[in-house]
Amino acid sequence: MHGKKWVNKGVHPSHHKGTHDCMSQKITLPDRILMPMQQHIGAPCRLLVARGDRVKVGQLLGKAEKYVSAHVHSSVSGTVSGITALMFPAGNRVETVEIIPDGLQEMWEGISRPKHSTPEEFLQAVADSGLVGLGGAGFPAHVKLKAPPGKKTELLVVNSAECEPYITSDYRECMENAEGIIDGIQQILDHLSIPQAIIGIEDNKPEAVHKLRKLIQKDPRITVQILKTRYPQGAEKMLIYSLTGRKVPAGGLPLDVGIVVMNVNSVSFLSSYLSTGIPLITRRVTVDGNIVARPGNAVVPLGTPVGRVFEFCGGFTREPAKIIMGGPMMGTALYSLDMPVMKYTNALLAFDAKAADRGKETSCIRCGRCVEVCPMDLIPAAINQAALREDVDQLLRLGSINCIECGCCSYICPAARNLAHSMRLAKWQLKKASAKEGSVQ
Repeated sequence: MHGKKWVNKGVHPSHHKGTHDCMSQKITLPDRILMPMQQHIGAPCRLLVARGDRVKVGQLLGKAEKYVSAHVHSSVSGTVSGITALMFPAGNRVETVEIIPDGLQEMWEGISRPKHSTPEEFLQAVADSGLVGLGGAGFPAHVKLKAPPGKKTELLVVNSAECEPYITSDYRECMENAEGIIDGIQQILDHLSIPQAIIGIEDNKPEAVHKLRKLIQKDPRITVQILKTRYPQGAEKMLIYSLTGRKVPAGGLPLDVGIVVMNVNSVSFLSSYLSTGIPLITRRVTVDGNIVARPGNAVVPLGTPVGRVFEFCGGFTREPAKIIMGGPMMGTALYSLDMPVMKYTNALLAFDAKAADRGKETSCIRCGRCVEVCPMDLIPAAINQAALREDVDQLLRLGSINCIECGCCSYICPAARNLAHSMRLAKWQLKKASAKEGSVQ
């Protein structure tokens, strides 16, 4: 059965899922690890180690002291060689621990199975694990799972749509660890008294659907719903509407309609953590692009420089012109191969100059295609012009803050206009105005 609702918006980019049958392979340890103290949405962690300290696998490097934050743990055993201020692609600097691995991979003595018999203990365990959304957003999981006063979670939605081109990390989790996915879902339902769960998955993944449905036959609380393959089907608000018909209000959160959304890798990790006590220190990364020698899926220690990951996959066949962390629609272009793999890194893509070239940006021809495909019913061309003028009042009237940054507008634009960039710029301008005047919500 397909999802209950469908919005005739979005686009159909080529799938490029050539790695969907590539079994995950563990990468060999790199020569150094870079662990930023902010690998999540929210406040950075407080640094707990200093240069010269010896650390072990799973040891806490950074402590989350604000509510919206997430602990950072060491993915290797070794020696802290320095503390740096790493420049992120957005231009901000983040305090970062550099570790030289010793190759021993000694586990930290403090690792043990967490207590989780009550809702409070369960949520604390999620926080202690360092888990964030592994689908690319990086929002702290314990914050997402805790319903605020006056709200109740009626439904857990597990996102396995994986609608971005190239990325197959979620699909491989379904194929390689379906049991862990179902156990993680059951743990969440049991401990937080959530009555039901829906796994949303696109109709181009029949093998994964079969595996998951076979495992839930004896648990009527969990269903698998097939979704039409269309981008951005996996966007949180789109997914909720497609599966349930519920609309998250503008500026609202899924909990406003009684729903929590978790990525399929996130629930699977939670199952593993509750049974082992090993925090989030590795993740699966899809490595692909038209110049990658051996595309595949790699299980990577967090903090591994992205250049080392590409080397593991055979390196480049031609000179790279663009390196992307994440997917081609919503990912971030990297300025250096020294950037580390982080908690939210679901893919690393490399392209040559020809593949990376979108063409020369020209004037808007007012064709309206960006309006036709926008899943949030916005007018990207108008927002583009208002952002260039820094017209905050007009940006407010156009509802710019509701943009989900899916990139459909840039993808469809025949004039090759950088509309998605303008949408991000518009939101930044609104937030800047809000901070300055306290009048923009």
